[in-house]
Amino acid sequence: MSAAAEPKPITAAVHTLPGADAFRLRAGNFNLLVLRLLDGRPEVVLPALGDQFRRAPGFLRFAPIAISLDDLQLSPAEVDFAGLVAGMRALDIMPIGVVGGSPAMRQAATAAGLSTLRQAGGVETEPASPAPAPEPAPVVQPDFRGSGRSAMLVTQPVRSGSRIYAEGADLIITATVNPGAEVIADGNIHVYGALRGRAVAGANENPDARVFALNFDPELIAIAGFYAVREGLTGAPIGKPVQVRLDGEALRFEKL
Repeated sequence: MSAAAEPKPITAAVHTLPGADAFRLRAGNFNLLVLRLLDGRPEVVLPALGDQFRRAPGFLRFAPIAISLDDLQLSPAEVDFAGLVAGMRALDIMPIGVVGGSPAMRQAATAAGLSTLRQAGGVETEPASPAPAPEPAPVVQPDFRGSGRSAMLVTQPVRSGSRIYAEGADLIITATVNPGAEVIADGNIHVYGALRGRAVAGANENPDARVFALNFDPELIAIAGFYAVREGLTGAPIGKPVQVRLDGEALRFEKL
């Protein structure tokens, strides 16, 4: 009796798209400046924005910006998105999209070439018919003031043109932050040396974050999106040990 023929493996042709090895798509999480739009007229917004640009060119030049529509009490027809986009690009500021606002407002922004952005983990939804609201889950706000919070330690001087970001942590620097350098932290920033570059604390919109520096002389200081440039620090104790905190929407500078 002859042995049974061994079954042949089943094969299938594999087809790939041309250029499929030329790129990979990945989700990313980036820090963006958010412009809270309070007026829809380019002739009002752009001169003020240009003034900020001249005071902090290194911070705003070619910066990608998201435009928040939540504070606008206007109809879409009253907002000149096309004029705002063209004017901002003329200032070397790059508006990339909008957040918040009504569906009609977002649609008007899209017609001007702006994308609709959402917060990480959030979903843009259209209004639905009212329904019984579930019991809200408790929201735990991050607190970076505790000593048990993780921290990034930098022991070398931060050179001009360098950027250091402590994601989800405090940033401790035991050397100088030179002019043209940028240090960013989701929590507090401690500089046990001279702070002469740019410092951005509370980058994930944590208003309780603070900046501490033994020699305070920054180009720009920011907490939770609220910032001041060197020319606006006339009342701050320059060259002294300083603590910076946020009081409402104002930065407070206190000697240590």
